[in-house]
Amino acid sequence: LINVRMQLEDWENAIGYVKKDSRVDGKNLLLFGTSLSGGHVIWLSARRNDVKAAVAQCPYTDTMATIKSVSPLYILKKAPFIIADLLSSITGYHPVMLKLLTYKGENAILETDEETKKRFFKDVSFINEVPARTLLEFVKYSPGKYFGKLLNPVFVAACQKDTLAPADKTIKLARRDKYATYKNYDCGHFDIYLSPYFEEAINDYINFYNAILD
Repeated sequence: LINVRMQLEDWENAIGYVKKDSRVDGKNLLLFGTSLSGGHVIWLSARRNDVKAAVAQCPYTDTMATIKSVSPLYILKKAPFIIADLLSSITGYHPVMLKLLTYKGENAILETDEETKKRFFKDVSFINEVPARTLLEFVKYSPGKYFGKLLNPVFVAACQKDTLAPADKTIKLARRDKYATYKNYDCGHFDIYLSPYFEEAINDYINFYNAILD
């Protein structure tokens, strides 16, 4: 199960551990998160006063924006699995699983085209299934609401063609906060990991971090 609360606890524990390491400058902690973890660093930046700055890349920020960006068929296809998995968790039976990633038209948490799947996951080995109720974790989580409460500068890298974390909503939320700066990249959710967008984004992040540390 992808559990948001436990992931946030992992982040907090990792920061606590790093700060105890004498090799690390605990006064200049820089965070980076992408996709779901992009939302996590927004949450952390509104919660902790010991973070110097953060980069949130194609961050998951708003549940309703994501729901509106997917087709009604996507939701209808998932509903029976979610209900069955919830009942299973109550009665103690084995969880009802959904694929984490597959091609569009099939049933999975993330549905993508064949080209994207091959580019990113061709030689990757991982357990490609999660309990269906994992989707409810995303429904409960909208870290974009913490814009307006940030305690440190955050660079928001939004992807204009993103359907998983819609850029327009993310930028609208970021504009609420004086500590947030943002840039819109003309690409999709997964494209920012590849050339030429990758190099452009990394250069922007380095410049952002350097400006904060100067």
